[in-house]
Amino acid sequence: MKGLWLENNHLQLRTDIPIPKPPQGEALVKVLAAGICNTDLELIRGYYPYTGILGHEFVGLVEQGPENFVNRRVVGEINAACGECRFCRSAQPTHCENRSVLGIVNRNGAFAEYLCLPIKNLYPVPDHVPTEVATFTEPLAAALEIQEQVTLGTDRRVLVVGDGKLGQLVAQTIALTGCELLVVGRHSKKLANLEARGIKTGLKDVVKNGYFDVSVECTGNSAGFEIARRALRPRGTLVLKSTYAGKLSLDASSLVVDEITLIGSRCGPFLPALELLAQQKVDVKPLIEAHYPIEEGLAAFEKAQTKGVLKVLLKMDSNNK
Repeated sequence: MKGLWLENNHLQLRTDIPIPKPPQGEALVKVLAAGICNTDLELIRGYYPYTGILGHEFVGLVEQGPENFVNRRVVGEINAACGECRFCRSAQPTHCENRSVLGIVNRNGAFAEYLCLPIKNLYPVPDHVPTEVATFTEPLAAALEIQEQVTLGTDRRVLVVGDGKLGQLVAQTIALTGCELLVVGRHSKKLANLEARGIKTGLKDVVKNGYFDVSVECTGNSAGFEIARRALRPRGTLVLKSTYAGKLSLDASSLVVDEITLIGSRCGPFLPALELLAQQKVDVKPLIEAHYPIEEGLAAFEKAQTKGVLKVLLKMDSNNK
């Protein structure tokens, strides 16, 4: 099968990859579409020493698996847990000590014609949700994880730093809580997507120091971290949603003095994400920048790495919509 293979920080299109054979408890999924995210770009830059097929945001069609799943479109939770370690036993499978992670850790990913995942990781896509929309399920679930970790409501002041792919989803989901929300970024076109939904936006100079209860950092760079940090009141909460390929410098003493809570946040709940997409409470279509067939995968990555570009989708089947 065809797939985008990463090795020694070099990405290549291969046509000689064997179609995987699903082990016991897993399904074989024919990939229909997959989205390129910042984690994929960071892996190429050396964020984690991964070798294999990249990609973890996908929609596919089950070819081998339980009868009630075969020929159904699915999305999939990316962490394949062992079910036996202390984290699995305490219902924290995303931190499984023995996990593999789709397209990130010890498991080939979605930028290929086929992939395998545990059946328990799969979620059927509602019939009326277009495939390209459903590819946003995984990052939307990651955005919703913030609300699993931090209580948000009408009495909270929340800042989102970053107007990129993840920042856009984080902002839309947080806006549904009714909090006082501000999103800051660098691109007027991207901010306009949020303004059209009634979300207050601005550039970094509108941020009031010490004003916000919660700030969410979605840029993955030190400048964004600094904006998010200085915006917090004492005993505020700083949520980090981005991975960093390089080292991040911070003033640890100020975190102690202001008693700041620092929260790392990544994978989140799939069912609520699918429900939001099905109910059209989150609009992802304006975030789609371009489509490429898998054969043009390297060009797709060049596009995704272009400054200011939002979501780039890879299509394995040009007939799917």
